[in-house]
Amino acid sequence: MLFDDIGLLAPEILLPRKGVDLTKWAVVACDQYTSQPEYWERVRDFVGQSPSTFHIILPEAYLEECDNEEASRRINACMREYLHHGTLAPQRPGFILVDRVTARGNSRKGLVVALDLERYDFHEGSRSLIRATEGTVIERLPPRIKIRQDAPIESPHIMVLIDDPGRTVIEPLFGAGLQKVYDFDLMEESGHITGYLVDGEGSINGVARALRDLAKPDACREKYQVDEEAVLLYAMGDGNHSLATAKEIWENLKRSSPDREAAMRHPARYALVELVNLHDEALTFEPIDRVVFNCGFDRMLDGMERYYRAQGSTFSFSLNAPGEDFTPIPQKVADTHRISFVTRDSCGVISIGRPSHSLEVGTLQNFLDRYMQERTEVKIDYIHGVETVRGLASRPDTVGFFLPAISKFDFFRTIIVDGVLPRKTFSMGHADEKRFYLECRKITG
Repeated sequence: MLFDDIGLLAPEILLPRKGVDLTKWAVVACDQYTSQPEYWERVRDFVGQSPSTFHIILPEAYLEECDNEEASRRINACMREYLHHGTLAPQRPGFILVDRVTARGNSRKGLVVALDLERYDFHEGSRSLIRATEGTVIERLPPRIKIRQDAPIESPHIMVLIDDPGRTVIEPLFGAGLQKVYDFDLMEESGHITGYLVDGEGSINGVARALRDLAKPDACREKYQVDEEAVLLYAMGDGNHSLATAKEIWENLKRSSPDREAAMRHPARYALVELVNLHDEALTFEPIDRVVFNCGFDRMLDGMERYYRAQGSTFSFSLNAPGEDFTPIPQKVADTHRISFVTRDSCGVISIGRPSHSLEVGTLQNFLDRYMQERTEVKIDYIHGVETVRGLASRPDTVGFFLPAISKFDFFRTIIVDGVLPRKTFSMGHADEKRFYLECRKITG
């Protein structure tokens, strides 16, 4: 069932056949634990040769050390094998209702659907129904495109937010007596997940009606106190670059097709995602901290001072006294961005007065982007969790920066008014709470 006006498709979802060990099948998003390859080695050892989404993804921890061409061939061959041998079984067209209990005991609800890539534009200034919420780094797309462009199936770690304070879209389905299609513990002590098939015409239409109500222009203008005709119904949460990859492949397919009408019916026009309600109590916005490798911190501080003073800002830093408690998020000061840092031998706070960006993450990231352009040996990673940052920053020539979280309740209005946020501004929960690859869908004609 297709609902063009709200960019929604009830797809035919593929799930592992009975007998497949689902704990080994489901693997966390590939962009997690990028500086902790030992995590992925544990996953590799645990999965072995069993059917698993580990064999059809490329963890970003391996991106720099592997042959992407060979990885693409291996992944696509494995996907074809899973289809040919019946490892994946088609379900009746519909959605999958998800109840994800995290390792911290929180229950996060979601709905796996397909969204129309015709209604999505990740470029700056977009007013599309589906929008990116953070800057898309075009240079990060080619390795993802290489894997997806010849892939027969997709399996998403994409999470898309809806702003539904009345809980009208997802939550009512839990009282609909749906068929359970999976129920198992996730690997690496990452919690538990249960899924239900939403295949009844009444339930599917009910989801569409509720989304249409959220997308009414007058209601949106009143909710966000803006004077704008363009409606933001779906905002990217996780997997921005994955959805951008799907969009680029779809646009290339359209351009190369001799029959545009036939191309518009191609399954690659749609992408599988999980919708999550911004108002779900278990959904938290966590900051994404930065760890910078191969840098001399004293030299970096000098570079910071020159950079910020050239922008008309003030710059200073303070070091904690020996034995003083370290606070990752320092007390706010008016018209000043204060960002904590930690190295192997020190910790403290940098202060940028009269910052040119409205958010601390933008103030820091703009400098880091410029600094890394001038010093190719310097590398950066984006990390969830204070202790992980501190552990990585204990390495020589490494510094960790801690950033504050943003409010999820101002999120949609911020995107409508200000546009996309700086990249890696926020994370929806900790690394082990990210979406696991589980559901699949055919994307070849």
